[in-house]
Amino acid sequence: MSIERDIRWGIVGPGRIAAKVVEDFAVTPNAVVLGCASRSAERSAAFAERHGLERAYGSYREIIADADIDVLYLATPHPQHHAIAMAAIEAGKALLIEKTFTATVPGAEAIADAARARGVFVMEAMWTRFQPAIVAARDLIADGAIGEVRQVQADLGVDRPYDPSDRLFDPAQGGGAMLDLGVYVVSLAQHFLGDPTTVAVSGSLAPTGVDAEAGLLLGYDDGRAASLLISLRGATPGAARIHGTRGWIDIPPRFHHPNRIVLTRFGATPEEIVRPPVGSGYAHELIEVTECLRAGRTESAVMPLRDTVAVQRVLNSACEQLGVFHAEDAAAI
Repeated sequence: MSIERDIRWGIVGPGRIAAKVVEDFAVTPNAVVLGCASRSAERSAAFAERHGLERAYGSYREIIADADIDVLYLATPHPQHHAIAMAAIEAGKALLIEKTFTATVPGAEAIADAARARGVFVMEAMWTRFQPAIVAARDLIADGAIGEVRQVQADLGVDRPYDPSDRLFDPAQGGGAMLDLGVYVVSLAQHFLGDPTTVAVSGSLAPTGVDAEAGLLLGYDDGRAASLLISLRGATPGAARIHGTRGWIDIPPRFHHPNRIVLTRFGATPEEIVRPPVGSGYAHELIEVTECLRAGRTESAVMPLRDTVAVQRVLNSACEQLGVFHAEDAAAI
């Protein structure tokens, strides 16, 4: 069922990423944020005051129960996503779930199955797929500019000093490079190559047992491949390249939110294509969800649930090969 009025949003998990995302509602047409929720009433109230929101909730169940809110942006740690999302879907609430979608493959599959069964819109917040520069690359590839895509290369590393109290190094909060950084490189490869048939990985662990760095080789039955690097141990350029049979497309750093691409056709001068994002870049995924809800769609064609689940399978397979086994937080709500 289509909705003609403004789409009314709620924020679940008023942390660092939510503080960035909420600012881009100022450049998102037909959308308004009504409130935010945290398990701490004080934290929720502070976020609401800081961002001019009229409602603050001291629990996740309260915001889920608010009939005035159409869609929730879910930005809690990865292991909490499953329990909160399932409760929201049961209540008929649409969801934009921050990446990585869940901590486990069964968790991702359960959300996708429940959303489809109830006809509720759910999308992973993979903002990269909606960046204008990535849209331009996708259009060029669809037009045959570089021929058949055969290989993808991408890296994404940060210099994060080891701190066992940091979420990124905490197994209980889904820590590790794979779920925070690997999701970007794997989603890019899956977007342009499809689902791999093999996943090989080499990496190392932090003292808390989470993955600190990894190199992934995704293989395909017809010989296509993706070579992907991630790290919490040191910064990397954050670049990507999509190779085709008639050329390639470079996505300069940082590839997961670029403002330009460079197209090189065999035998031709490289062409720079500049496509800056609106706002801080989060507006594009917010616009996608808002427009889908207004049109009555239950999935995004650009970031469908099947792609989210496929990416989750790669991430968890790579983690488990390294000896890292994630779990959902059943007590999140």
